Amino acid sequence: MSSAFDWRAKAACRDKDPELFFPVGNTGAAYQQIEEAKAVCRTCKVIDACLKCALDTNQDYGVWGGMSEDERRALKRRAMRARRSQSMQMQV
Repeated sequence: MSSAFDWRAKAACRDKDPELFFPVGNTGAAYQQIEEAKAVCRTCKVIDACLKCALDTNQDYGVWGGMSEDERRALKRRAMRARRSQSMQMQV
C-alpha cells in the first residue's frame, strides 16, 4: 500500500535532527536554521516528492521540499490566483 510519505526513506533529512526543519519563527536565529535546513534539501534526490507531499497534506510548519512555511504559502496563493484567473477566462 502506497503512502504520501513513501519518499522519506530516500530523503537527505532522514538522518538529521528533525528540529532543524522546524524552526520557531522566521527571523534571526530561525532564519539561519531555515537556511541550514534548505541546504540539506538542496542535496536531496526526493525534494520534489517532499514538496508535493507538504502541499498535498497541508503542512503548515517547517521546511519541506526546500521551501519555508512562508514560501509554501506564497506558492499556494499564486496557484490559487492562477486557477481563479483561468476560471474567469473560461467564463468569457
